Order: sequence, then C-alpha cells, then structure tokens
Amino acid sequence: MSVDEHTPVLRSCIKLPLKKDELIEVIAKAKDYAIMHGAAMRSKTSFSPDSLNFAPFVLVPSSFPRKEFEKAIALQPIINRLMHNVAHDEEFITTTLAETIKVDEFTANLFNIYRKVLALGFTQAYSVGLLRSDYLAHVYEGCAIKQVEINTIASSFGGIATHLVPLQNFVLRELGHAEKLKQMPKNEALAGLCDGMVKAWNIYAKPKSVILFIIEDISYNICDQRFHEFYIRETYPHIKVLRRTLTEVHKEGKLGQNKELLLGNTEVAVIYFRAGYEPGHYPTQGEWDARYLMETSLAIKCPSIQYHLAGTKKVQQALAQPAVLERFINDPEEMKAVGKIFTGLYSMDDNEVGNANYEMAMRTPEKFVLKPQREGGGNNVYGLDIPDALKRMSRVERSAWILMDLIHPPLSQGYMIRPGSDVPPQIVDMVSELGIFGVIIGDADHIIHNYQAGHMLRTKLSTANEGGVAAGLGALDSPYLIDSDDED
Repeated sequence: MSVDEHTPVLRSCIKLPLKKDELIEVIAKAKDYAIMHGAAMRSKTSFSPDSLNFAPFVLVPSSFPRKEFEKAIALQPIINRLMHNVAHDEEFITTTLAETIKVDEFTANLFNIYRKVLALGFTQAYSVGLLRSDYLAHVYEGCAIKQVEINTIASSFGGIATHLVPLQNFVLRELGHAEKLKQMPKNEALAGLCDGMVKAWNIYAKPKSVILFIIEDISYNICDQRFHEFYIRETYPHIKVLRRTLTEVHKEGKLGQNKELLLGNTEVAVIYFRAGYEPGHYPTQGEWDARYLMETSLAIKCPSIQYHLAGTKKVQQALAQPAVLERFINDPEEMKAVGKIFTGLYSMDDNEVGNANYEMAMRTPEKFVLKPQREGGGNNVYGLDIPDALKRMSRVERSAWILMDLIHPPLSQGYMIRPGSDVPPQIVDMVSELGIFGVIIGDADHIIHNYQAGHMLRTKLSTANEGGVAAGLGALDSPYLIDSDDED
C-alpha cells in the first residue's frame, strides 16, 4: 500500500467536519452502542476475561467504488472454486512449496502433516473452506480492485462486521442522514459463515456430534468468535459447540474405532480453526501432535491441511502467473476476470528468476512489499526497509518470502474511534481494505456448496502499512458505495 500527496480522495459519506458538540455526543452514543451490541474486543494492554473494550471503528462508513465492490462479490464463488482446486492438487502444492519448506520451519511442519496424511489416505474426503479474499482499490487502474491476499484459515471478523452495519446506521440516523443508509450494502457474513459449518455438520450426519472451535490460549477477539458459536446455538439449538485449544485437544483427544475424533466421549463432526495459523500456537510438539490427530480423523476440517497450505503466500504468488491459473480455471472469461485482480507477485527463490527479482527489489524497493508465509498481520516488510531485510537473509532463506507490487489505494477522510483516543478526534486520511467472505464445501471431485458469504471493511490511517484490527493497527468499518461520478 502506498499513498502520496497526489493520491485522490473519495468523497465522504457525509459533509465533514461535524460540529464539536454534535461530534462529542454522537461518539459517546456510538461507543456504548458498540459495546452493547458486541462490536468489542478484549484489551491487549489491560487484559481481563471479565471486561471488554469497544473495537476500534470508523464513525461513519467509508466510501468504496460500487462497481468494484460488486465485482468482488461476483468473483468470490470463482475464487472459492480456484482455491478448492488448488487444495486438491497434490503435485502443484508439493512443487510450489518445495523451496519454501527448506527454510520456513512452520510451513515445513504443516507440509509434513500433509505428506503423512496423504500417505495414509484422507480419512475424510470433504473439506470446508471459509475463505476471505482481501482487496485494495488501485488508483492507477481507475480504482480497480487488486487482491492483497486470500485467507484460508481463521478468516475473522465476519461476526463483528455483521454488527458494524447497524452501528454506523445508528450514527447516520443520529446525525440526520437516514437517506444515506440505502448506499450501505446488507452484510450477512455471520449467518453465511455459520451456515457453512452447519452444512458440513449435516454432511457428517451424526445427530449427537459437535462442532469444535480451535482457539488460542487467550482470545482477544472474543466477540467475533462467540458470535459464531452463539449464532449456531440459537439458530440450530440441536448442535452443540465446544471450544478447545490445541493443547487441550492433545490432552483430551483420541480416535475412535472408525477414526472419529473423540474429546472424552463426545464425537466431533466439524473442526473450525480460529488458531493454528502461526508458530506461537504450537509451543510444544504436543500441539503439532494434536493437529496431526485431527487431520487423520473423520471430522470435517475447516480448513483441512491442504486448504491451509493453499493459502500460503507462495501459492498466491504462483497463481498470479497466467499459465498456472489456466491449470485451475477452465473458463477463459473467468480466468481473465481473476487474472485482472492480481497485482505483480514475484518469486524470491534461489534461481535465475528469483535472483533477478532480488536485484529488482534492491534497485527500486519503494515499489514493493516483502511478505513471508504468515497470517495475523505485522509480518511484512515495506518499501525502503526491504534492502536491509534482504541483506540479512541468505539466498536460501529468501525463498520463504515473496515480493509484491505496492498497491496505491485512494484516500478517504473520517473519524477513527479507538479506546483511549482523544475526544473530539481529528479528521484523518485513511485507506480501506475490502474483505469478501466465501464458503465452499466438497471433495476432490465434487463441490456441494459454493457461495459468497458477506463482507468486511478494515480501514487504517494512510500512514500505517499494516491494517490488522486484531493486531491493533486498523479499525472496523463498512462500505458506503459510490459511483464514479460521485468521486472527487
């Protein structure tokens, strides 16, 4: 992401600034509304399991090009199918990650589980993909969306994002702008994602079985997780949800006679991973053993190990090549549409191509972002910091990373509301990243369910490189859809 003084500014949803008294009053209401309706998180700085802070949010929805929003929505089932096909292509995953697993221990550990499960044969043929494809609008191509990344594990904020639309609706009404609400698209991400898990539970077809959420030792993003659990319990009261850490699964978990996953005497139908995507979630070999146990079980995984690997940055980089994309998408129009959302992605492998890309990054680092095989935010290296980072790596170590063209998004302006921040706040320059959720369920040969499942918008200060809300760097938001003739 890159902005400069020439970056265009999208017209705000409402005229800013607000009068000071009006602003202070509506912020006080909005903070309470957020806490009382679950747009909230546990504090990282003063953690207590008994208290919540409101999640950082943008006071009124941020503008986003309608045409590009609708494009992202329409593309999601195609993206779902692409990732499903990638996940079930053993040769492609093995070849693509061959260099990465030599130097990235975490990816290597995941790949070793994959290899062992392949050797045994998959006990459960079905997988559930709860995916999120993230985009920035790119001003140098008429604000066309460009994919930042695809998430195949712990695709979060569907729950809170669903509740953010009513929060911003409330604020707009309080400010006398109810007419603006029709430009805010409905968001049913929570229902869409949870219904995907329930569809998998129905495929498993054991009435007493449960859905298992794999969680961190401490869950800061508790509301988002609990919204999923409570939605399932309230909408489908016959389905029970359990929450366990990888450590607890290691202690309690075992396989039954038919390789069903048992926690004590409780059979697990579906495993939803909200943890397991970063090295810190596996402090000992026990947690890796627990992951392997689950992967060899009859339970339907979300994601399965092959889906997890399909979401690595290295795979994303490979898919940006038209010849590779052709392997997974048959329809020429679909392939063209997906190809257009990719920005430049470059291998850093120790070979002729990778070495040429290394030289390119050293010459013009300001054009790029350097990304490792990690989820969860805060891991990327940007612009002028790239040469020093690359110099510290050996040629072999570089292959654990990919290089990506910086995307230049338009600016929006608004009030970012964070716990402990000044009141009244200043108007700030921001950029927004759109996430589209998708659900896909099937085996290697058949797709049973495939649909788009809502959206989220994360907005960050234009001066911040990273934008993760859970990582404390962005704010939750909703899109206010504008047409090109509405833009400044």
